[in-house]
Amino acid sequence: MVDERSPAEPSVAERLPAEPPVEERSQVEPSVGEHSVGELVHRATEQLSQLVRQELTLAKLELTEKGRRMGRGGELLGAAGAIGYVGLIALAGAATAALSLVLPVWAAALIVTGVLFAIAGVLALVGRSQLRRAARPVPEEMLGSVKADVEVIKERARHR
Repeated sequence: MVDERSPAEPSVAERLPAEPPVEERSQVEPSVGEHSVGELVHRATEQLSQLVRQELTLAKLELTEKGRRMGRGGELLGAAGAIGYVGLIALAGAATAALSLVLPVWAAALIVTGVLFAIAGVLALVGRSQLRRAARPVPEEMLGSVKADVEVIKERARHR
């Protein structure tokens, strides 16, 4: 995947509130043998809850960033389309004027209109196929982080 951020722009994960990871906090606390089962379940529930909140915050930041980037791109494409449309109108007028030198004006206008509709049809078909193949805006960093968290939890469960 190509990183489209500027070098000075922090990643989504870097913008999360600074909290020590679950594994660092659990190493500072007393060992498992010093707590009751109820306390251990309570701690595990709190840690899982905090982990879910952090992952949701990461997903929100990532999707916001992707949405902002898509919005900027859409604005620029819209402006380019508007200017291109004006140019196409001028080109259609020039083509009609040139063809009217050898054909009646109505025939020249009809030919230019037919060509423009054919081009529009081809562009519509290509655009539709591109939209069908477009990727969903998935929070990829968050999904990777969740997978890593699951692996850490599985590994710890195997060692106990």
